[in-house]
Amino acid sequence: MATKFFINIHENPIIAAVNDSLKFEEMLKSPVENVFLLSGNILNIGGIVNKCKRHNKGVFIHIDLIDGIAKDKWSLEYIAKNVKPDGIITTKSNLIKLAKKFGLFTIQRLFILDSLSLERGIKLIKSAKPDAVEILPGIIPKVIKYIHEETRIPIIAGGLIRNKEDVIECLNAGTLGISTSNSEVWYM
Repeated sequence: MATKFFINIHENPIIAAVNDSLKFEEMLKSPVENVFLLSGNILNIGGIVNKCKRHNKGVFIHIDLIDGIAKDKWSLEYIAKNVKPDGIITTKSNLIKLAKKFGLFTIQRLFILDSLSLERGIKLIKSAKPDAVEILPGIIPKVIKYIHEETRIPIIAGGLIRNKEDVIECLNAGTLGISTSNSEVWYM
């Protein structure tokens, strides 16, 4: 799973971040190879993941944002065995560690608001050892570069990515990929 993600992201670094049904249908037609699902519920998430896979999209669900799913071992086991996404995204380090036990590719999502959240984030990454880290907002190249140098974990930039310049700055700072709900960027 991890190898497929890294191959896909190397070929096309744009990741569609989808949080509504209209964007979902547009994403299916877009050239993006990976999608971050930021909405859904226990009843529809399996169908959404299957539809993504039928369109040859790598699919990663933000476990914290799926309604009706508890944030515990049993939910992760259910997701791994029944929903079968390519991986999960979460802000919770304990879920990263549990998801790895079920063979899921893990992406730690970090919100960098100030120097304290930066230091705390680095400690969390070093402790949980996710497969990749998504940093928000994604328009902070200096912080992206610093986190990558400190942790040596692949970085995905997300949030407030508006144009080609933002994408290039993030890629030049060392990000592996860009997650964005801005469908105009999906076609870059």
